[in-house]
Amino acid sequence: MFTGGLIHFHLLVLRLAPRTGGRSFGLQTEVFFFLRAFGSTHPGLEPAVTATRRVLCTGLKQLFYGVFMPPPFDLLPALLSGVVVTVQLTLGAAVVAFVAAFIAGLGRFSRSRLQRSLAKIYVDIFRGTSALVQLFWVYFGLPLLGISLDAMAAGILVLGLNVGAYGSEVVRGAIKSVPREQVEAAVALNLSERQTLWYIVLPQAVLFMIPPFGNLLIELLKGTALVSLITLSELTFRGQMLRTAMFRSGEIFGVILLLYFLLSLMITFGMRRLERRLAIGQDYGGVE
Repeated sequence: MFTGGLIHFHLLVLRLAPRTGGRSFGLQTEVFFFLRAFGSTHPGLEPAVTATRRVLCTGLKQLFYGVFMPPPFDLLPALLSGVVVTVQLTLGAAVVAFVAAFIAGLGRFSRSRLQRSLAKIYVDIFRGTSALVQLFWVYFGLPLLGISLDAMAAGILVLGLNVGAYGSEVVRGAIKSVPREQVEAAVALNLSERQTLWYIVLPQAVLFMIPPFGNLLIELLKGTALVSLITLSELTFRGQMLRTAMFRSGEIFGVILLLYFLLSLMITFGMRRLERRLAIGQDYGGVE
């Protein structure tokens, strides 16, 4: 009875919200702190008070978003958890992609025929097949072979290897773009092949890699939407759930477009800053 009375009072305050604006928010806040103090002084009623406080907390959040976050920005709190998962996927897959790109790209220059063949097979397979099929095969097919990966690990692995296959060609092209005279000068200085690669070729080639790597990172960010198909609750998945519950498709996907665009701008800004920093002191026709 005590709980029912408080819940009815809470619903009454919510009904008054459109008429009283922010005043009902202050009223609910006062009731919330009263309940917390009341529960601590009446231990026998603690379960009822706790349940009522939870209902009241939900009302406080809804009222706060309604007053201070008008549509469509009231959708942001529900989408932010998806943004966090999307960023985690992008960062994890980017690490895998960079490692795979450098291993495969450098492997194409190896004297070992086996290493060259393995690098070429990896690139051809991941560039020549659908990323969605790769994702399904890793998530649903590997368990049949006794290898199980959770959705996050499968998404990071597949997206990273897929983008790494394209990145390997960026690495190979950047290395080949270093003037031949640089390598000949290193040979004249009696540098070994490894020293020539690490101290002469790669420092120059990295500058040529950064712009296309930036494009690949943006493609990777957008590709994280595929992981929603294996039930990982990233940004697109959260949007689909909200659309089913709220029937505000235009607003929901409009906000999602904006969030993806902002994340892409952050990647672009970061890669340009990195390019400028690495180009200091070098005769390089990069960004101004």
